[in-house]
Amino acid sequence: MPQPTRPRRGRPGHDQGDILRCAIDLFNRQGYDGTSVGDIAAELGVVKSAIYHHVPSKEHLLAAALDEALSQLTATVEAASVSQGSAYDRLRTVVHDSVLILTEHLPAVTLLLRVRGNSPVEQDALRRRRALDEQLAGLYAQAAAEGSVRDDIDPVVASRLLFGMVNSLVEWYRPGGPTDPQALADDVVRTAFDGLTA
Repeated sequence: MPQPTRPRRGRPGHDQGDILRCAIDLFNRQGYDGTSVGDIAAELGVVKSAIYHHVPSKEHLLAAALDEALSQLTATVEAASVSQGSAYDRLRTVVHDSVLILTEHLPAVTLLLRVRGNSPVEQDALRRRRALDEQLAGLYAQAAAEGSVRDDIDPVVASRLLFGMVNSLVEWYRPGGPTDPQALADDVVRTAFDGLTA
């Protein structure tokens, strides 16, 4: 009679990407302060030393998560700020691409929108967000000077409203749902720049 197969011993393999995905999920569910490296290890079915083999600290994971949320958006806004073409077209492109970035990196962006500046890592993320607001406001001001958008709205307010519309998607958009990211980006741009009036 054959002997039953014994389960393999040893920790399952997880790379830094797996650990980061798990950490972001737990940070969103439990809060950053309410999540320990032990929680991340338990969720992945490994011991804490397996986590520390890949990352030096929980704070390192938070920094990586926030950078994931900010790096592509920063590149998009900076490219639009210095590229050729009308400011209006570049402004529309930033809003459109911001939606696609959010849908692709939804968990990390959700985490970014929850930080309150309780640590140097969070303070740096908030500083980077403010810089993006300022750059988008500058782009709006250029579009207003062109006569492409209203000039009776404070560019800083316009920037915050545009990013606010995009950021509100974290409340209801779900990957794999009925809403196509490209169609969603088009709808946000149409709503923001063309309005709802028929």
